[in-house]
Amino acid sequence: MVLQCCLNGARPAGAYPAVPMSPRHLARDARAVSALGVHSVHVHPRDRDGRESLDPPTVGAVTHAIRAAAPRTEIGVTTARWVEPDPLTRIDIIGQWGRLPAHARPDVASVNVHERGWQRVCAALVAAGIGVELGVWTCGDAVQLRQAGLPPGTIRVLAEVTVTDPEIALIEAMRILDALGPLPAPILLHGEDAGAWPVLAHAQRLNLDTRIGFEDTLEGPERARRATSNEQLVRYALDKAATPQRADRSVRSRRGAAHRH
Repeated sequence: MVLQCCLNGARPAGAYPAVPMSPRHLARDARAVSALGVHSVHVHPRDRDGRESLDPPTVGAVTHAIRAAAPRTEIGVTTARWVEPDPLTRIDIIGQWGRLPAHARPDVASVNVHERGWQRVCAALVAAGIGVELGVWTCGDAVQLRQAGLPPGTIRVLAEVTVTDPEIALIEAMRILDALGPLPAPILLHGEDAGAWPVLAHAQRLNLDTRIGFEDTLEGPERARRATSNEQLVRYALDKAATPQRADRSVRSRRGAAHRH
């Protein structure tokens, strides 16, 4: 089972001081989680003003910094529509990524299946020598992907549960997995915010790849306080993997609390 760390995501600059934004801070967190055995990180590069950017120098600077700090770590970035709405512009930018030096070129990039032009974006990544992570957010996305088939270069499929209610998130996770069915690529299942830890525990019970980090949640598994670092979130996830019965109890307790209220 792969545990990926999503270091920052689309959270706005200043949302929480512990969320890394600069190349130096992203590299610091990547080094810390790599030391715990995490060999894949997902990042949203930022420009000097803290805005998400697909600009090749920005992506290259972040990738280079992480590569130097954690040389055996897979580095993934986003191609999300909200960063660059025009798919043709995204495709052109990705072509420029392919001309970055190897140490500054991402290993993989995520592509959301619900976004217009996703198949052409995938083809551009493959042409640039970059692997593809396919983001599936809904059962409809899953059906669309099954009908289209996995494009060449697919490294994994990200089953992304965007429902944040803990109980409903678990149900949605099962629905998306059922809609995906068996695939010729690994599935990485994860949730977000209040749904992050229940979905992670479910992925661990199914022995699926999963992820944790400040993109998905700012809080520890009991949601009593915010985590101090990505490293702390990874330690919580590894602890859950080592003691799955604890994860089961945590999910049951939340279910009981939900019914009482």
